[in-house]
Amino acid sequence: MKSTHASHKSRAIRFLWLLEVVIIVLAVLGSAWLRFLNDQETHLEFVEHAPARALLVALSLTGAMAAFGLYQVHMRHSRMDFFLRFLMSFVLGGIALVVLYYLVPQAYIGRGVLALSLALSAAGIVAVRMLSVSLFRTDVLKQRILVLGAGNNADLINSRMRRQADRRSFLVVGFVPVAGQAVVVRDELLVKPSSTLADLVEELQIDELVIAPDERRGGLPMEDMLQCVQHGVNVIDLSTFFEREAGMVQLNIVDPSWLVFSGGFDYSTPRRLSKRFFDLLAAGALLLFAWPLMLLTALAVWLESGGPILYSQIRVGERGNHFKLTKFRSMRTDAEKGGVAVWASKDDDRTTRVGRFIRKTRLDELPQLFAVLRGDMSFVGPRPERPQFVDMLNDEVRYYRVRHCVKPGLTGWAQLRYPYGASVKDAEEKLKFDLFYVKNHGLVFDMMILLQTVEVVLFGRGAR
Repeated sequence: MKSTHASHKSRAIRFLWLLEVVIIVLAVLGSAWLRFLNDQETHLEFVEHAPARALLVALSLTGAMAAFGLYQVHMRHSRMDFFLRFLMSFVLGGIALVVLYYLVPQAYIGRGVLALSLALSAAGIVAVRMLSVSLFRTDVLKQRILVLGAGNNADLINSRMRRQADRRSFLVVGFVPVAGQAVVVRDELLVKPSSTLADLVEELQIDELVIAPDERRGGLPMEDMLQCVQHGVNVIDLSTFFEREAGMVQLNIVDPSWLVFSGGFDYSTPRRLSKRFFDLLAAGALLLFAWPLMLLTALAVWLESGGPILYSQIRVGERGNHFKLTKFRSMRTDAEKGGVAVWASKDDDRTTRVGRFIRKTRLDELPQLFAVLRGDMSFVGPRPERPQFVDMLNDEVRYYRVRHCVKPGLTGWAQLRYPYGASVKDAEEKLKFDLFYVKNHGLVFDMMILLQTVEVVLFGRGAR
């Protein structure tokens, strides 16, 4: 049985990247042939260095696509999301090529060839992506999963990942009950081995074994699991499976040892420096673009209800430190008469007419860019909460303190994956995604979140 230590999805993404590199290289060569169809001498001169020039174009464009999350294994893109990412990646890739041609004139392929190359590459890549979506809907290319366990933990796969979109990369062949433990999974999904677990895995041609019993002590067939590993079958626990496939940390099955030993949590000096540079660049660029909108927003707030235009609150930041967060005022001045913190709710009657608009479009949050420049916040990270809520949630939600090991953000992974939270239950659900970000954050992930935030702002998802 072939090795599956890298998931089928990861291998498919690498193959997709290689295929798209080939498409772009062929697009450059084809564009040169079309451009110099009646000028054979110039075409022969171009062909002399064509492979290297075409490869540079391919690496620039696919590198930009990677930066915008189009080769991320744990992301599911809507059509609008994909279109925005694809468009921006070609813009970024084109800019990178212009800079490269300025620095290395010998690499220049000409405006006509470059324009044709971009057009042909875009058409080819879109066609391949549409074909790949159709192929991944079939079970043939999916990773075959067998789950050891049939209790409450194992059944989370059925309850939390029941949609077809959640299972694009894997097929659950069945659930194997563990002796002495309760069975919750439906009977038609159960698989009972006639001999050993290792034999069953080989018989069903399983690629990955997911360990998901309700109780681990004395209940795991370690010899069979070792034999599966020796045969090239990937063996992972349920927490790692959810992290990889769903982009979340499932709180009710995670223990502290998994958080300690499962990797991630990169707070090295290079990562801190790259994140700070990204914050300064992104906040500075957005301020240059948004300052006219900020002036108009301030004027609209003042015209509707007078001052104050801004309001400030104390929020909890990195390592539990407090800082002052400032927004454009979107509620009445008496929204919290008694000084008691109150969660915003859907269709909150305390919100003004201008406030409803600037909340929906996120214009109310633009003054937070100055907190990013000061270093109190990051551009991407868990959203900062008020101290009163944090004190309560620390007591009621397991691992809530872990989210404060990074700076809070203007936008974040939880904001993209879960609607606005207005209860302890919502805070617990959002924490699953916040912990995933805290554990897996990186420069490319930050850029991907930033771009996907554009879709949230354009369609007003999650705002209150």
